[in-house]
Amino acid sequence: MEERKTIYLCLAHMSNEGWEQKYVKEAFDTNWVVPMGPNVNVFEQNLADFANACSDGSKLDRKVVCLSAGTAAVHLALIACGVQSGDEVCVQSFTFCASSHPITYLGAKPVFIDSERETWNMDPEILEKAILDRKEKTGKYPKAIIPVALYGMPYDCEKIMAVANKYNIPVIEDTAEGMGSRFDGQVLGTFGRFGVLSFNGNKMITTSGGGALICRNDEDANNIMWHATQARDAYPYYQHTEIGYNYRMSNVCAGIGRGQMTVLKDHIAHHKHVQDLYKELLKDVKGVHLHEQPDDPRYDSNFWLCAATIDPDVKVLGQENAYKEVIKTVVGGAAGVIKAVDSAVTDCQPNANVEALRVFMLGKRVECRPVWKPMHKQPVYADAVAYVNGVSEGIFKVGFCLPAGPYVSDDDVRYIVDCIKEAIVK
Repeated sequence: MEERKTIYLCLAHMSNEGWEQKYVKEAFDTNWVVPMGPNVNVFEQNLADFANACSDGSKLDRKVVCLSAGTAAVHLALIACGVQSGDEVCVQSFTFCASSHPITYLGAKPVFIDSERETWNMDPEILEKAILDRKEKTGKYPKAIIPVALYGMPYDCEKIMAVANKYNIPVIEDTAEGMGSRFDGQVLGTFGRFGVLSFNGNKMITTSGGGALICRNDEDANNIMWHATQARDAYPYYQHTEIGYNYRMSNVCAGIGRGQMTVLKDHIAHHKHVQDLYKELLKDVKGVHLHEQPDDPRYDSNFWLCAATIDPDVKVLGQENAYKEVIKTVVGGAAGVIKAVDSAVTDCQPNANVEALRVFMLGKRVECRPVWKPMHKQPVYADAVAYVNGVSEGIFKVGFCLPAGPYVSDDDVRYIVDCIKEAIVK
């Protein structure tokens, strides 16, 4: 009997026509194997065309700069917003570390904002309270706001932008997971001053690595590009009046991106289809709840990952052994290096049934990862300011992610749901 493939959360899928290979070959054939070139220019225009097209047929006029990573995009956006050492930046707590780490690169301080329950994203009311409290305590408003499209779900762009505009604070939209998601017909990443995209190997499209920054105008785009290419001044020799970075995207990687743009709409449609199939198949599984977008036509998620929660009282096979052994290897589809730990438990972790489900599904060759641990509960941010309501911590204890990428077939989804049913103790 043929061994079942491992079903990962989300892996990139190349276009059937092989456009990626064509554009990469062009880069080698023309010797443009550098962090700039024709592929980069075309890919940036492709991305701008996509970002500027609204559902009602109207057009925006945003510019796009391709970079080496989404993290680099966050970093440069903060610099462009004038963030310096000692400044504060309001950032969503319920997210991956790349949203907040660049703040610390600059010697600035993250101010973590908890989530509202419906979308799991930044709570606008808590955001405003935090802004006013920081002004009272420090005498200054935060220098920027970073909301996140968690798992592709749109945040409340209307309310977040209203708060930001009220206090004249620039918004950097972290849409690394939300490429192609929309709010009221407008692509995420085009509401604020900057919008961050990621093309990591597990994102909606990939360049193997890489990212981009959506900018509102040519001035910002040129400033970002200048900083991304070591901030060289206009002399016949290298002179620098500011610190720059080597953050530009490779022409080879951009060739992959050009090919990926041909399948972006298909990928988004597939993720939405997978979400709908999970909804249908999980509707009668007691105690398991699929995370869905608000019942509001303005919200249009790409469902980059399908997320769910499991009630604390649901028993899962092997639950009695949860957290009994220290993790020795990397958990998840991506290889990497992890730091050894002495204890299998922390003071903030998923419930035992969530961990048992992860282990059970792994035995079935299905990746079923916990949701992001809130940043305000990370040891590295133990001294950071946080404005919390318990939502993100509560979801972290009961939440898990399900495979949704282009390689996940309908039969895979049925198999995954059958495995979940098998894992639950009747």
